[in-house]
Amino acid sequence: MFAIVGLLVVFGAVLGGFLMEKGQIAVLLQPAELLIIGGAAVGTLLAANPMHILKSIAGGLKNVFGASPFSKTRYLDTLKMMYEFLNKIRREGLQAVEGDIETPEESKLFQQYPLFLKERYIRDFVCDTMRMAITGGVEPFDMDQMMELDMDVRHHGATQPVNALSTVADALPGLGIVAAVLGVVITMGALGGPPELIGHKVASALVGTFLGILLCYGLVGPLSSNMAKSAEEERAFLHVFRVLMLSFIKGLPPILAVEIARRAIPSHVRPSFAEMETACKSQAAAPVKTEEAVHA
Repeated sequence: MFAIVGLLVVFGAVLGGFLMEKGQIAVLLQPAELLIIGGAAVGTLLAANPMHILKSIAGGLKNVFGASPFSKTRYLDTLKMMYEFLNKIRREGLQAVEGDIETPEESKLFQQYPLFLKERYIRDFVCDTMRMAITGGVEPFDMDQMMELDMDVRHHGATQPVNALSTVADALPGLGIVAAVLGVVITMGALGGPPELIGHKVASALVGTFLGILLCYGLVGPLSSNMAKSAEEERAFLHVFRVLMLSFIKGLPPILAVEIARRAIPSHVRPSFAEMETACKSQAAAPVKTEEAVHA
């Protein structure tokens, strides 16, 4: 939502200032210049990137114009889910959650959290890690290394569309110059004609430079930056899972593992301890009893 507002402010300020100086909007409407710049930008994007990155760019741009999926409520639900899951392990043993891990879509516990099941990479990150914990024989340090490797691979994939879009943004001013040069070439061919015609063609050429710079710094660049921040939010979300599972694998009780994970949540969406405790206790009586036994 804020991305849309920001873009409207950018274009509104530019066009508003132009109109304040008695400029004519019709002069800026140059379909040929836009075709040269936009077409060349799309062409370079297609030439430089494989299909999976292009699909990721489309998905990333879609997320830019929506709300962040990693809200305070989402983090609270995540802590609550993992508290239930770890308490089940503590009460019934690791083998009791083998079915939840192997077929999470059929798990009664995970079915209460559809977002967790919907986002496959998060689901697999948790289930694959806990599967290794059930298998046994893996030291906590090695488990941490595996999770870090998984996160690095995911983050690398998430930043590839960002880098591709940044490359296009960097190219736009140059493509604007290309459009301007072509406009100058056309203007040279019209020398000797009416001054009004020559002035119109010079204005059209300069619009090419204007569009290239505006699209770079006012549209594509900000969208790329927003996608980069989304990738960082995703990594932070996975890091919370990493901290939580590693703490439990090391032998800490569920409530303490969840509390350590809460402190790994970014401060602007971090729930308070009271909010976390209330959310966890509201699930069922069994986890509360387990928590009381831990403190006892």
